[in-house]
Amino acid sequence: MTTLFRIEGAAKRFGDFVAVNGVTLELPAGRLTAVIGPNGAGKTTLINLATGALVPDSGAMYFKGEAITHLLVHHRVRKGLSRSFQIMNIFARLSVLQNILVPVLARRGRAGFPFHRMERESEAMTEARRILREIGLLDEENLPAGALSHGDQRLLELGIAIAPAPELCFLDEPSSGLTPVERSTVMELIRRLSAEQRTTFVIVEHDMDVVFSLADWIVVMNRGEVLTEGSPAEIRENRAVREVYLGV
Repeated sequence: MTTLFRIEGAAKRFGDFVAVNGVTLELPAGRLTAVIGPNGAGKTTLINLATGALVPDSGAMYFKGEAITHLLVHHRVRKGLSRSFQIMNIFARLSVLQNILVPVLARRGRAGFPFHRMERESEAMTEARRILREIGLLDEENLPAGALSHGDQRLLELGIAIAPAPELCFLDEPSSGLTPVERSTVMELIRRLSAEQRTTFVIVEHDMDVVFSLADWIVVMNRGEVLTEGSPAEIRENRAVREVYLGV
């Protein structure tokens, strides 16, 4: 597999607390990777480092072989990196369609274009509606995003994450707070997009049913370090993982 993203010796400290401690990790193109670990293991901090929300105290990040360690978030997005958040991150007062149009227009270099002149952006509108159709929200395109159910807001957030057409997308607890039916919908969408190899996904997730049903590869973190990594079958049988994380 071709390495799409490489984290090399990344470390991040908050005061006396070491959140990430010298992590080295390779993310191949086309492989759906799950990052798991107990609370405080450093999972979200690692994603924040990878996507530019935080700058590492030491170490380096490479995307398609290019050093991006100190690259700003919006520059990483333009290069093909995207993410969703553990806490809902949508534009509640904008319509569902407008929420998707924001990243679509940004990718087209039209981020400052006012929505009331959208008749000039037919291609962007078509693309945004295609994404809404994929995530099952086309019928709700005119609703305020804040009026959607929690599950549909999660779907919309996933749509926002894939709207920049990223090569690599980090998803932070995509199934959080969802009903079983909503969780199944989100999982199927991620699985389909991954299978079509349009986007390489890395998910941080606490729900082990989601992890073992979706992931091709699992990275286990503990105390800011990579404890182990391997296939779902290997992780299930790993004694250290069962003791530290699965509790059996």
